[in-house]
Amino acid sequence: MSERLDLHGKHIVLGLTGGVACYKSAEFVRLLTKAGATVQVVMTEAAQAFITPVTMQALSGLPVVTSQWDAREPNNMAHINLSREADAIVVAPASADFMAKLVQGRADDVLSLLCLARPRAACPLLVAPAMNREMWSHPATQRNVTALEQDGAMILGPGVGDQACGEVGDGRMLEPAELLEDLIAFFQPKSLQWLRVLITAGPTFEPIDPVRGITNHSSGKMGFALARAAAEAGAQVTLIAGPVHLPTPRGVQRVDVMTAQQMLDAVLPLATSQDVFIATAAVADWRPATLSQHKIKKEGKKVAPTFELTENPDILAAVASLPKPPYCVGFAAESENLLEHARAKLLRKQIPLIIGNLGPSTFGRDDNALLVVDAQAHHALPADGAPTDKLTLARALMQEIATRRQASKP
Repeated sequence: MSERLDLHGKHIVLGLTGGVACYKSAEFVRLLTKAGATVQVVMTEAAQAFITPVTMQALSGLPVVTSQWDAREPNNMAHINLSREADAIVVAPASADFMAKLVQGRADDVLSLLCLARPRAACPLLVAPAMNREMWSHPATQRNVTALEQDGAMILGPGVGDQACGEVGDGRMLEPAELLEDLIAFFQPKSLQWLRVLITAGPTFEPIDPVRGITNHSSGKMGFALARAAAEAGAQVTLIAGPVHLPTPRGVQRVDVMTAQQMLDAVLPLATSQDVFIATAAVADWRPATLSQHKIKKEGKKVAPTFELTENPDILAAVASLPKPPYCVGFAAESENLLEHARAKLLRKQIPLIIGNLGPSTFGRDDNALLVVDAQAHHALPADGAPTDKLTLARALMQEIATRRQASKP
């Protein structure tokens, strides 16, 4: 699988202010360039006490700007030129002092100058705070955070945990991978802004005894990609996950379950307050009628044990039959006759949209090819039918769901 270039063509100005978290900025630059962005680093004098411009130049591939009197600029106006070329300015780390400076409109160094001089409609400002927990919680800092947001800046974080001073709490800068994910999400279309989206993902596990159970090969990757794409699109996302070991996408509320009944119990209380429900989980159709309290032993037995099965609840049908259901999207993982089985499931569940895929060819993989089916038509996603990575598919599917949901509203 090739590297994702989610920031291809983007030019990011990365500002560093004074703080131990500057060491994270080096990795952040590496991740930005790996994602396809070009990065122009700008450093305050205080930042240079923590990490050298030489390091940042080596990682970014561009000379680092440290002074408003940079003679390399033909017009000696680095603060103007840099902001006009940028798709975004990201200040990471942003010290308490620098945040106060932004609020007050002070511009006594090149970084504060270019933040003040940026064309606000074309060059957004994203700020990643990094400071001691007491500094972060101080009323002055919190007033500055509110003022920055009112002025149009986006605050990334902060995180919580161990701090360089030895204390623990809020105020540490987000990790580089978290910053990258937040920046990528920032550039995604906000087609689901303020909507509530409920997604199920992964397999279920139906125990036979305390050791064994009935499950399937679903990895949950498609559902987790959909959750990330929905959050990127501006939705408030709740993810009901079966037994999988995948990191929770940023900004997503996750509920872990094991069985189909547990998944239903988690879904139904939430469903009535949702705008969209996407049933991606590969829910087991059957479960043992009774659960053995102890491991079923084979010693001395000539015949394999047998057990009765009973049908599991139909989660998607239960949500679709609510008096005021959310916009319901089902998934059909089939091994043959994909269109036929997907359309039959669409009609049986009485839902507006179903997404078909060939389970054996996608379970556990990072790529997929989908068939989007409604009552009248169907089309492949992507259009050429060739497998592509699941996050790209998820983003495209979210745009389609947003359009279809809007068209279905009376």
